[in-house]
Amino acid sequence: MSLSRLPPLSALRAFHAYAEAGNINAAGALLNVSHAAISQQLRALEAHLGIPLLNREGRRMALTPEGETLARALREGFGQITAAVDMLTGAEAERPLQVSTTPTFATAWLMPRLARFRAEHPEIGLMIDPTAALRPLEPGGIDVALRYGDGHWPGLEAELILRSPIAVVATPSLIGDREITNPEALRRYHWLQELGTNEATAWFAQHGLTPDAGLGMTSLPGNLMLEAARQGQGVAILARLLAEPDIAAGRLRVLFTDKETLGYWIVTRPGIARPPLKAFLRWMRRAARPATA
Repeated sequence: MSLSRLPPLSALRAFHAYAEAGNINAAGALLNVSHAAISQQLRALEAHLGIPLLNREGRRMALTPEGETLARALREGFGQITAAVDMLTGAEAERPLQVSTTPTFATAWLMPRLARFRAEHPEIGLMIDPTAALRPLEPGGIDVALRYGDGHWPGLEAELILRSPIAVVATPSLIGDREITNPEALRRYHWLQELGTNEATAWFAQHGLTPDAGLGMTSLPGNLMLEAARQGQGVAILARLLAEPDIAAGRLRVLFTDKETLGYWIVTRPGIARPPLKAFLRWMRRAARPATA
């Protein structure tokens, strides 16, 4: 890496502040300098690079495609620098650990075990974000995500902790005790799907089917979907791991199971992990070990 090729740090900081704030006055306030100083640094940066970073046509400036690319790189770069400095100075120690996971996984697997983590690390505050949405992992925000899939999330690091196939389940009261060997037989049932996912529609497509329009499909937060399945409101598709207690108790029947090619992954940003995150990762590996042994 040739440091001599980099623009002046002051110009990069000014551009980063502008990209984050959205206007020159707010960028100046972030850096405690005048808006004229920000404007001067932005023009100096463009001159150094020899490309336009801002589109100045119209009443409001906007980032050019090249400006968007640089803004993303600076957001990541300055974010990592900030995280490293905070870790070294201890400024991050008091910030709660932010964990993003689906409502189903939070209810069925994480919450029953979380008291053990709190007992081991009472000094670490926690914020659990139960959502099926893929939250961005950014410095100062979400520290770790517990995601279901194949482990491929570009730009992030993923570690498999719990392998689980996709399963199609329903209550005996809904299906009865007859054997169902053909997915075609499930077309006439109402279907339940976790909000923000497409496992049910993807499963039908994989088997060359479409659910009958008249019976429809309901999308619910994952924990509510599992409860609706227990009540016999429809056929549900989910990671089998989450339904194991109900399957073992006979509350749900497994109708179909796909191959174990998917699972739950610990997903983090590359780089230095702050101490609370390191502690949580060590605990997660231990908590998951009995299920993967």
